[in-house]
Amino acid sequence: QVQLVESGGGLVQGGGSLRLSCAASGHTFRTSTMGWFRQAPGKEREFVAAISWTDSRIVADSMKGRFTISRDNGKNTGYLQMNSLKPEDTAVYYCALDTNWRLSLVPAQYLYWGQGTQVTVSA
Repeated sequence: QVQLVESGGGLVQGGGSLRLSCAASGHTFRTSTMGWFRQAPGKEREFVAAISWTDSRIVADSMKGRFTISRDNGKNTGYLQMNSLKPEDTAVYYCALDTNWRLSLVPAQYLYWGQGTQVTVSA
């Protein structure tokens, strides 16, 4: 059983930065794609970024240049560095694992999910 625990969310002013972490239990993390998604109230879950176990990365167009995804397989932990935050980035951010060897943007292809961490950006 894989468990994912996000941390690092909070309240930040516009233009500020936050670093989210996703700690995974078990051995699956090292050979899985890790993704970050977000969901704002009344909206669908939205792809943010993903990183494969071979370190291939993809970031949603609206976040390129501001968000960076990374992972440390030795620590079973993934990260999302968010800079130049905007009020529209306010959402619950989730990390997830896809145990297939692909870089997916689709939430349904991710098997394991964390509980989410709230990010609130004030104007």
